[in-house]
Amino acid sequence: MASNPLQSAEFLKAAHLPHQLPDDSGLEVAFAGRSNAGKSSALNALCQRHGLARTSKTPGRTQQLVYFLVRPERHLVDLPGYGYAEVPLHLREHWKAFIEGYFQNRQALAGLVLVMDSRHPMKPFDQQMIDFAFRRGLPCHVLLTKADKLTRSAQAQTLAQVRKTLGGIASVQLFSAPDKLGVEEARAVISGWLGLAKPG
Repeated sequence: MASNPLQSAEFLKAAHLPHQLPDDSGLEVAFAGRSNAGKSSALNALCQRHGLARTSKTPGRTQQLVYFLVRPERHLVDLPGYGYAEVPLHLREHWKAFIEGYFQNRQALAGLVLVMDSRHPMKPFDQQMIDFAFRRGLPCHVLLTKADKLTRSAQAQTLAQVRKTLGGIASVQLFSAPDKLGVEEARAVISGWLGLAKPG
């Protein structure tokens, strides 16, 4: 087995509507985050695949569920970026219904990775995603991204505050794609959820 079980990830398909989702079998891990929280950079770092998930300076560019195939019946799912005011109301309502239905009904969903900018954590939509996962009984792992932008003391303070706020309903870690901070830790969590953890 490769040292990084996620490195084999490749684009599979994008879904705009529920009927376009792949067969509901196997295991998948969803990635969610507010616009510009660093979700695409986190995915690329975790998979060691530059450009696997497209990054953009335009908030809310991802308007679909994007599936990446890690191996047969094992997927990573990039959920639409949210928290952007430029999107028309009807589109926001469509995506809210789509995502809520996805969390309620998707049997293959094994866990949620919630990406938050460590400088602006726990916004209302972050709490909404945590609530979706909690109601389904799904494990949730929070990546406090862009930790390299904070001092060491600010990193520790933010980590402690978010952990206190969540009260144990989600695991939380610091993460920085450029510095590779927390990459191995997050990769181990995701690989475990997908049943890809290295034997040891």
